[in-house]
Amino acid sequence: MPLDTAADTAGPDRTWYEIVRDVLKQHNVRLVTYVPDNVLRPLIELIEADTFFTCFVTTREEEALGIVAGAWMGGVHGIVLMQTSGFATLPNAIASLAVPFQIPVLLMVSERGTLGEFNIGQALVARTMRPVLDSLAMEHHTLTRLDEVEFTIDRSIRQAVATQAPVTFILSPLLTGGKVFQK
Repeated sequence: MPLDTAADTAGPDRTWYEIVRDVLKQHNVRLVTYVPDNVLRPLIELIEADTFFTCFVTTREEEALGIVAGAWMGGVHGIVLMQTSGFATLPNAIASLAVPFQIPVLLMVSERGTLGEFNIGQALVARTMRPVLDSLAMEHHTLTRLDEVEFTIDRSIRQAVATQAPVTFILSPLLTGGKVFQK
């Protein structure tokens, strides 16, 4: 019997990053661009080890978004991985490229700046990220629980492609464990 949604394949033993990888594969999201991030490291390592994906590091988030936008125009689906502070560099690229040209760019942001964050720069961007996304009329979802990851990402990718609109997935420290700091 064929599967209707990614949620039909949920397994109790999968991690958030295994679920993300599987949903990206189900939607033929082959290109993954990213700026290195410790919270996203398990996902990045998993994707880099999988020959299904073309995965590479970029120097800046705007570069990653531009590559994914160009790939979409060439028929390849992609996603940009970054942390909260990197998102602060993107509003112009989103407002001048992804939104007006109706490119369903997928963004995945590991959220810093909350739940014990020590870096004021991270905290400031975390407070402004959602209002910026709202002002750009960009769909965004904060993922806090493992049981919501598959459904939310699956349905959001379907919607992004159908409506030709970008979407952002914000990975809460409640889901990922966040960045661990040593004293």
